[in-house]
Amino acid sequence: MGLVPPCFITEIVEKDLREGKYKKLLTRFPPEPNGYLHIGHARSIVLNFGLALDYGGECNLRYDDTNPETEKEEYARAIEEDVRWLGFTPDRVLYASDYFEIMYRCALELIQEGKAYVDDLSEEEMSELRAQGKPSPYRNRSVEENLELFERMRRGEFPTGSRVLRAKIDPAHPNFKLRDPVLYRVVHAPHYHAGNRWVIYPLYDYAHPLEDLIEGVSHSLCTLEFENNRAIYDWVIENLKGKCGLSESPRPYQYEFARLDLTHTVLSKRKLIRMVEGGLVTGWDDPRLPTLRALRRRGVRPEAIREFVRRTGISRHEARIEMELFEEVVRDDLNPIAPRVLGVLEPLRVVLTNYQGEEWLEAPYWPRDIGKEGTRPLPFSPELFIERSDFSLNPPKGWKRFAPGQRVRLRHAYVVELEDVVEENGEVKLLKARVVPGTLGANPLDGIKPKGVIHWVSARHALPAEFRLYGRLFLTEDPEEGGDFLKNLNPKALEVKQGFMEPSVAQDPPETRYQLERLGYFWQDPVDSRPGRLVMNRIVPLKEGYRPQEGG
Repeated sequence: MGLVPPCFITEIVEKDLREGKYKKLLTRFPPEPNGYLHIGHARSIVLNFGLALDYGGECNLRYDDTNPETEKEEYARAIEEDVRWLGFTPDRVLYASDYFEIMYRCALELIQEGKAYVDDLSEEEMSELRAQGKPSPYRNRSVEENLELFERMRRGEFPTGSRVLRAKIDPAHPNFKLRDPVLYRVVHAPHYHAGNRWVIYPLYDYAHPLEDLIEGVSHSLCTLEFENNRAIYDWVIENLKGKCGLSESPRPYQYEFARLDLTHTVLSKRKLIRMVEGGLVTGWDDPRLPTLRALRRRGVRPEAIREFVRRTGISRHEARIEMELFEEVVRDDLNPIAPRVLGVLEPLRVVLTNYQGEEWLEAPYWPRDIGKEGTRPLPFSPELFIERSDFSLNPPKGWKRFAPGQRVRLRHAYVVELEDVVEENGEVKLLKARVVPGTLGANPLDGIKPKGVIHWVSARHALPAEFRLYGRLFLTEDPEEGGDFLKNLNPKALEVKQGFMEPSVAQDPPETRYQLERLGYFWQDPVDSRPGRLVMNRIVPLKEGYRPQEGG
């Protein structure tokens, strides 16, 4: 199976290659370096790079960097890092800003052919006339005057926003996008890649088709919000192919697909910036966010993201995908590679009154259905920690954990039964229990079986750990529900617990993902965790343990 599931785009690609329309498939992933990539970008990344791999073609990473006021080198570097982390190697890393000179020459060509003109209208005046389908009073300037004004724009003689270059198409065209769209504007700002060489910058609708034509792109794949822009894309290419040193044929064509959208989160760059700059999260890599670097820090593997894109498919129909599906894919990815170990998030001390010394048990890493071999030594001693939620003084009906008069088995170890409860100010501080003899790997000889199995760690050997329990960022599927998305933020999207882990993990590589039995999948936070101070991020909860109404 290929990286890209069969869809309308693979049908187009296969037909074009079969008919010899293109000698080789060439795609591109063209982000603007004005922020960090998020899970929504993963569909475009996997689609463009995946098609190239599936059909023996090539894919460029190209920065659509035509807006100097919002773009940064920091973002460009982060984008390439995220693309490579997802498992893709660009055939070339390119910059739209490297094409500014040829784009400028193409603009002169359009002016000379009477297909572009310099407009002095303000943005408000221009918008009003376009809405009315009326021409600008500057539309009929002569070719000579337009050439002179455009040259002066380039020399920096006019202030920011004072003049633009517009395509001369039709001021009353039924497609609003074709009502003499703006091709260039004046911006007096340094560019992170091009420096101070330019004070006029092309707009996306003009630059994007030229970039594709310059590079020899065959299939230009965009999300559905650019569907109406396809008319400008085609106009620019049809009017400039074979000119200014550009190829005549074959020319690229644009195709649109639906964006990837998820419940319980936001993928709007503006909203993400608001949360980051407002201090509602700790930064762009905060594991609560949907950015790729946040998912990476949380512990999600790139394999899971690629599979999520494959499983959700490529279509032309917009649909918000349930977060449950993403979590299911992450669990499916981690299940066969995450060794099972023991940890306690909210420890309650248990003293075994009839047990002396210590012993080391051989505990398997894997359940039988995984089909892997491997064990680790697990220490057992007279003092243990169990999960506080695994004990109840007054258990409800059907309780299958620890309680007065109710036996439980300690995972991989003995059956124990309660002897006494030590309380302080109404809070349970300590349990005293006894080991039921002969129950290591066997049922009690008296025939009274344990009600359930709970996890534990030896207090003498336990490694202190901070557990960061990440849940869903928003309480509602649609964060916009009720108006202000910030009012739907989940106050329990991060809960921090101070607990313990079994000592075997100290010998493991820090990038090891674990399933903490009965608790979820975890790994060491790559920023804050240290050998002497473990910080464990919950990557995803176990399916049966997730309760959305409690905030994750």
